[in-house]
Amino acid sequence: MNTPFEASTINEMKLVNRFIRSATWEGMAADNGACTPELINLMTALAKGGLGLIISSHAYVTPEGQAGPWQLGVYNDALVPGLEAMAKAVHDNGSKIVMQLAHAGFFANAKLIGQTPLAPSNVEGFAKSPRTEMTVADIQNVVKAYGAAAKRAQNAGFDGVQIHAAHGYLLSQFLSPAFNRRNDSYGGDIRHRARAVVAVLRQIRQAVGRDYPVLVKMNCRDFIENGLVVEDSLEVGTMLESEGIDAIELSGGVLVGGKLSPSRVEIKSEEKEAYFQDDARAFKRKLRVPLILVGGNRSFQVAERLINEGTADYISMSRPLIREPDLINRWRAGDLSKAACVSDNMCFGPARKGEGIYCLTEEREKKP
Repeated sequence: MNTPFEASTINEMKLVNRFIRSATWEGMAADNGACTPELINLMTALAKGGLGLIISSHAYVTPEGQAGPWQLGVYNDALVPGLEAMAKAVHDNGSKIVMQLAHAGFFANAKLIGQTPLAPSNVEGFAKSPRTEMTVADIQNVVKAYGAAAKRAQNAGFDGVQIHAAHGYLLSQFLSPAFNRRNDSYGGDIRHRARAVVAVLRQIRQAVGRDYPVLVKMNCRDFIENGLVVEDSLEVGTMLESEGIDAIELSGGVLVGGKLSPSRVEIKSEEKEAYFQDDARAFKRKLRVPLILVGGNRSFQVAERLINEGTADYISMSRPLIREPDLINRWRAGDLSKAACVSDNMCFGPARKGEGIYCLTEEREKKP
């Protein structure tokens, strides 16, 4: 039986506990995606807070894959020195760090990238403007970009990389029948729709080797009409396991209209926490690869139960650590009260204004 504060290993990466910071958009990078002192300070605070592993940002692997402003980038060798400083700061403070590699695809920011976004298919109903359906050559170029980005992360001293295939970003779009209407070998049944993410994993492995941890974040379901369903996501998980993925972070939902479904708010009781746990159990019944569970985790007691019963091998959080970067140290010290995060999503407001992500609710509570 595993416990939350037990040490473990993912591939060659040794972790001091089973708590992970899940990647998010911090809105703290430079205009060109370069790492900044503000981002390094944030990662340092998370490392000091006692996390076993930090998954940083969602770093775009090509310029046309940028999702939003002040997003971390890993598309150019010139960005490596800043990333090197980030990794060193985390290591100096006792934690490990993995870089999340991403391409926004359909949801790339047209104004920032200066072109029509690329997508698996030009489907209607998700955007007011058209998208450019990717050619096979486009897909192959993006696959190569993922490999090159992973190598940059490795050269910068990151302990591993995570492929972002969740929440409606490019690889998630390929997996989802709502976005992928292709008639070639990248569309159709789930084994064909998964071809792009499998190709990315193979390209990354070729770039970084077998001993370097490679993780994936993927949806259990899209929770939208005609979206990815759990039966297909289990098939994708099986394929990735056979290809040598080192861990799967299980999430869900697609970012449409600035919001993820299901709702990420009003998590006021333990019964409403860990809202993907039923699908996590389905994954654990079928797969042996380590499973990281994200989504509404707020209480130590729930985290402990999920790990003890084998529903998940690791517990991942994002918003609670925005308000309390030292949450894990607090729990380790014996204060097991739930995370102070009230799940109102106000933390993204300052980031959209260029101020970087922080808990706006906490700031308001401090005012007399």
